[in-house]
Amino acid sequence: MTRQTLHLEAITFDLDDTLWDNHGVMVATETGHYEWLDEALHEWVSRNGRTFSQRFVEQFPLECFERRRRALARAHPLRRGDFTWLREQALRELLSEHGLDPAMAEQWARRAMARFMELRHQVAPHPEVEALLVELGRHYRLASITNGNVDVQRLALGRHFPVAIAAGELLAPKPDARPFLAALAQLGTAPSRALHVGDSWREDVEPARRLGMQVAWISPHVDDLPLPPGIYRLDHVRELPALLRRLGQKAPE
Repeated sequence: MTRQTLHLEAITFDLDDTLWDNHGVMVATETGHYEWLDEALHEWVSRNGRTFSQRFVEQFPLECFERRRRALARAHPLRRGDFTWLREQALRELLSEHGLDPAMAEQWARRAMARFMELRHQVAPHPEVEALLVELGRHYRLASITNGNVDVQRLALGRHFPVAIAAGELLAPKPDARPFLAALAQLGTAPSRALHVGDSWREDVEPARRLGMQVAWISPHVDDLPLPPGIYRLDHVRELPALLRRLGQKAPE
């Protein structure tokens, strides 16, 4: 029996730009939490009779925050995929340089990250995703594997994913094989019996393929060049049921 015709037992999903469009969410989250920090900190400073030569965002525009995160990722390569840690550490450093004592810098960094996470989870899954996961869950064991810092259990969709792997928190972001191996181990499924669904060739397709998984690659607006065996290109996750049917697998109607 070839790999293409093996009976699938499990499907693993990337989240960002697979189950929802992530660009707008990240823009709103990035600017929103930083503006919130600047405004809330300014109000706190005014109420407490403190003075600084500049407002926080004037001294450290958003691009400074982005550069600091990148510098921290280079300085701490094991943490390069732990985006929550990188963000909070960068905020803590900038707030200290702004003039806050270490305890207050830590407190304000945590508050800003709480606002970040609130905004970060305001995602809008594609309209088809809820019904798709309900039906797939009747036939397959499901898991999510993400490099992002969305906690899928905070979303309504989380109930469909009894296994949820946050690769950055494992200090092994995709394309590392370990997030996939962790998911497969918890699912109790061999790679040859699993399909991974994701949008990134480097972070989804290549590592899953190396392990022997089949892959549904969400990649609209590319040509139809031949793909390696076991890799199937889709324009959108809504096309997954049709792919499963072509592969002779159980699929939602």
